[in-house]
Parts: sequence; structure tokens; C-alpha cells
Amino acid sequence: MMEEQQGALHGIRVVELGQLIAGPFCGQLLGDMGAEVIKIEPPGAGDPMRNWGRGEQKLWWEVVSRNKKAVSANLRMPEGQELARKLAATADILIENFKPGTMEKWGLGPDVLHALNPRLIIVRVSGYGQSGPYSGRAGFGGIGEAMGGWRHIVGDPDRPPSRMGVSIGDSLAATYGCMGALAALHARERTGRGQVIDSALYEAVLQVMESLVPEYQKSGYIRERSGSVLPGIAPSNVYKCGDGDYLIGANQDAVFARLCQAMGRPELATDPRYVDHVSRGRHQTELDALIEAWTSARSVDEVEAAMIAHSIPAGRIYRAPEMIADPHFAAREALVEVDTPRWGKVTMQNSFPKFSETPGGVRTPAPERVGQDNAEVYGRLLGLDAAALAALEAQGAI
Repeated sequence: MMEEQQGALHGIRVVELGQLIAGPFCGQLLGDMGAEVIKIEPPGAGDPMRNWGRGEQKLWWEVVSRNKKAVSANLRMPEGQELARKLAATADILIENFKPGTMEKWGLGPDVLHALNPRLIIVRVSGYGQSGPYSGRAGFGGIGEAMGGWRHIVGDPDRPPSRMGVSIGDSLAATYGCMGALAALHARERTGRGQVIDSALYEAVLQVMESLVPEYQKSGYIRERSGSVLPGIAPSNVYKCGDGDYLIGANQDAVFARLCQAMGRPELATDPRYVDHVSRGRHQTELDALIEAWTSARSVDEVEAAMIAHSIPAGRIYRAPEMIADPHFAAREALVEVDTPRWGKVTMQNSFPKFSETPGGVRTPAPERVGQDNAEVYGRLLGLDAAALAALEAQGAI
């Protein structure tokens, strides 16, 4: 499946200095869309993501570092810092997710980099942003989720706040960083200048909090945890079937009427308790119990067939095995099989979103070794020969 594709960002060069999740995921998104991504890792062990994941085989690296070239540079040494500066001088975008002030300490701050390359777009991902009283604090994705409002509203009301199950705070900050970089590329066409994209973890989470803040500011309403229920929006829940769980969303009036038909209870659509959106929200608990009494007497297959026949939004709750087996995933190539040096063929999510003219894709697997592309990248872009690279390696700079 790894084809020579020229994605929408073909010709754009990205230097990725980040590690762990947020910075590398931003680089993954840009690489999937066709950019040349050069990942700088510290010599030796490299990015800790190389050893992250669950199960016997640690495979997260294979996803987050696909479409990247790996070079090594010790950014704590002047020689390594100089290599990073020279690479940045050739780049369109630079990504970093270190604690604010670190890049400046290394002589890699925006003032230095823009003096070398005024067109450079610098994506800076951090816990609290590059300014403000909290900017110097250490911050991980989970902290951003808590401060941004996510954690408080996730989980059951009688339990402590829950984690979503994926590193959503990091991924959101990376995604907004990517969006900012793409917008900055467009702005650069007008101005000729690059700029800094400041993506804070907590603000990325805050962006998807819907009307949570104005609801409190205008009416004093504070959203709380509600489990699988969407408060006041009914029916929209996970319902038990005879052999599993099934998600049904039939909260719009016409859709609810079709659900009543599917259940063989058309009279419920005109029942004063359920006749409109407000009434159903007021009687949400009893309505959910009524629907579950119907679903629990049927298999997931039977319930799904009824939902499809009556055009009701509904779906199974998938895990990885169901995704791999699903014909729709296959038809849309939502998953792709990547031939990796270490693990053989690995199935993972494909590039997204889909482009009609300049499709993205997985062109190369994640780099197997730290610094495996030193000779090619440093030779092609910086003109360093084998002797120069050997000297840098002897110094511990690469």
C-alpha cells in the first residue's frame, strides 16, 4: 500500500524537535499530507515514544513516526544546536513541544530562527502556552484536559472524573498546531513571513467545550458528569441487547417517530411525555428504560436491522477486531497495512482526511533506528560528508 504519492503538502519541509505525543502527532499529520518531515532525536535511546504502547509489542511509534526521516542531534551541545539551526534554515515549518524557555536556552528561540529563516513557521505546543503566569509550569495532556474542562464532565456522576482512553489533550493541541501551521502557510503567501503558532494543551481542550462557559456565565449552569447519557437529549444512549450493547441516537422528533415505528409502538410518538424534544428530555430516564426493555429482548443484529430499515442513526460499539473486520472500513481504506522493518506488516489507521486530487498516505514506515537518515539528510541539506559526520558522532553531537 505504500505508494509514491505527492500529497497536498509535497514540497513542504518540516523539522520536528518534539517528543512523546503532541509534537510528534502534529508532525504525523503534516507528513501524512505529503510534507517531508525530518525528526530530530537525541542520540542513543531517541524519543521515548519508541517504547510506548500496550500489549507485548510497543507499536505506537509505528503510527506517530510514519512518513518521517530520523536524524540525531544532541540539542544540549552547541554542535547539536548548530545542526538544528541549519536544518531550520532550510525548512518551512518547525515543531517543538518542550517546556517554554527551553528552545531559547538552546539558542533556538523564534528570534534566532527567524533571523536565519524569516519564512519559517514555528509550531510551539506546551501545557499552558508561551505566555501568562502558568507558562513555566510543566504540563502534560491530562493536565490540559483537566484545566480545559474535559475531565470534569467525563464519566459517571457517582465516580471520579474519568480519562477518555486516549491522549485526547495532546492530540487536540497537535491538531490545532497543524491547523495553525496550514493557515500560516497561506498567510505567508501574502506576507512572505513566517510566524509562531502557540498551541496550549488546555486551550485546545477548551476549544471543544461547546457552550460550557457561557452556560455558566449567563445562567449559572455547571455541566456535570452524566455517563453515557446526553442530559436533556433523548433518546440518545447505549442500550443493552441480548448479546451486547448498541448505541441509538433518535432525539430529533421525526427520527423518534421512526424509532417508535421500529419498536412497534407508534403511539409513543404522540404521547405527551415524549411528543417533543423538551418533553423527552424531561422524561429521559423512563424513556431510556422503555427502549432498553425492547432492545434487551433482541440481539444486536436484530436491533441494527430495524434501525437501518427505519433510517435511524445507530451503531455498534467497536473495538479493534470489529474495525479490522468491517467491510465499510475496508471499502474506504480507513485502515492501511504498513510493512515495517521491526514488526512486519502492521495494520493502522490510514491518512485522514481524504483528498480528491492530492491524496495523503503512508509513504514510508517509521524509522527503525535513531539517526538512521543522518548521512542522507545532513549530506543533502547541509553538505556534511562522512568525515564530518564521524567527527560529530565522536563528539557525542549526533
